[in-house]
Amino acid sequence: MISITEEAPVVSGSSDVARRMARIADEISGPAADEVDQQGRFPSETISALRAEGLLSALVPRSLGGMGASYSDLSQGLVSMGRQCASSAMVVAMHHIQVASLVRHGRNDLLRNYMVELVDRQYLLASATTEVGTGGDVGSSVCAVDVADGTFRLEKQAPVISYGRFADGILATARRSADSPENDQVLALCRPLELELEQVGEWNALGFRGTCSPGFILRASGDAAAILDDPYGDVSTQTMLPVAHILWSSLWLGIASAAIDRARRFVQAEARKRPGMTPAAALRLADATALYQQFADLLRCSVARFEDIQDDPDRLSALGFAIAMNSLKVSSSTLVVDVVRQSMVICGLASYRMDTPYSLGRHLRDSIGASLMVNNDRIMGNNAQMLLVHRGE
Repeated sequence: MISITEEAPVVSGSSDVARRMARIADEISGPAADEVDQQGRFPSETISALRAEGLLSALVPRSLGGMGASYSDLSQGLVSMGRQCASSAMVVAMHHIQVASLVRHGRNDLLRNYMVELVDRQYLLASATTEVGTGGDVGSSVCAVDVADGTFRLEKQAPVISYGRFADGILATARRSADSPENDQVLALCRPLELELEQVGEWNALGFRGTCSPGFILRASGDAAAILDDPYGDVSTQTMLPVAHILWSSLWLGIASAAIDRARRFVQAEARKRPGMTPAAALRLADATALYQQFADLLRCSVARFEDIQDDPDRLSALGFAIAMNSLKVSSSTLVVDVVRQSMVICGLASYRMDTPYSLGRHLRDSIGASLMVNNDRIMGNNAQMLLVHRGE
């Protein structure tokens, strides 16, 4: 359970993985966060620290040399990291979404051996699921893999590949073949020696500036076994989307946690100036804290729901679960903005300025991006279609 204390939110009962991520967040990510944001640079110090701790392979099973961490472990760690530097937390979350997809859907020898190598070398993985010409629909592709003589070739115009220039591998979606319909997709592991990225444009965004997410033309080739065993539709439904919504929501909760903590400290400082009097903003703080607690409870229940059925493909593919995970994303991306905005009202001008202990400008800008990452309107449209045929649970 996440609670607000005098110093910082504490994850009670947290694992060693969560505690180590929290320490890196506090000691390394936090001090660099403003510079990462202002310069729009990659948070290299955070990734180096995670590498040194072996935490980039936290989700890899112990049987393959990894830590075998749970999604609850990782969620807790990302709350701490999002509290300090949302850009760092987003890179870490997106990396682990790719790792989860490999672990759960890459069963052939090449992919299992790659995961062992990932543990040893602490590779950072990125994703190329969006494509020019699809209108932002990650469930369809224009490009196709060309498989011949045991090898594949792929060229993709990706409007965004977060931290692509810094990644040690990219998981890219494409149609199964040139004759396949746009929604018959596969997920291919593209590795550096067989990968070329031609950058298109720059990344000068309002928030999440440290994710360094310009567009690229991706050209890749490799062993055909680097294509994941399961269709992308199954990878997406059973792993990529639920894990993404859980991990993104975790770092968004971290942003909300930082905001509510600053609001609390502001109100307490005001109370100390006038002993015996309750500051006017205290009522707003109580209201914002209730909203924050709703957010924390929603995330905790969603993580538990996923972990309860994570090994059951039928339940993972059920409409009810998809609706629940989509609703988590929409709700959490809305709640983070609400909590930050309420915290700014509580702190007043001190939160609007960039040179006070209560500044929330970076947090507000990062929080606004939450609803645009897989646009909430698209997600609600998908839910609306599923609800037409959903029979309930």
